[in-house]
Amino acid sequence: MVKIFIGNLSPTSTADDLRSLFSEFGIVKECDVLKNYGFVHMDSKKEAEAAIRKLHHYELKGQAINVELSKGKPRGSTKLHVSNISSGCTNQELRAKFEEYGPVVECDIVKDYAFVHMERMDDAMEAISGLENTTFQGIVK
Repeated sequence: MVKIFIGNLSPTSTADDLRSLFSEFGIVKECDVLKNYGFVHMDSKKEAEAAIRKLHHYELKGQAINVELSKGKPRGSTKLHVSNISSGCTNQELRAKFEEYGPVVECDIVKDYAFVHMERMDDAMEAISGLENTTFQGIVK
């Protein structure tokens, strides 16, 4: 699977818009939009390269989008799915909460859930144990 970064999205762009656009080039496994950027995971490198070539600077909803291979995470990071995120929570606040357990490589809030990538699996497991079913900003995790 190949992860593609899409930047400079209009505020009205959705994951469905990206899925529809990138599906013309191959199988889209996963698609997320976060503020003015997003990620598309395509099935094969050949399909991803074709999409990047054709869609870089493509105008979507009035804005020329930037399309490139994602820079990726360091090997071995552990990706956690965090549900029930309050609408007022920021990436920085969530990152700080998880950094109490160890280094965080990346933190992305998507609507009412988030993905937190932790550097070490042991720290991720401690975060799960320490934060599962706890309240953060008025919402139970």
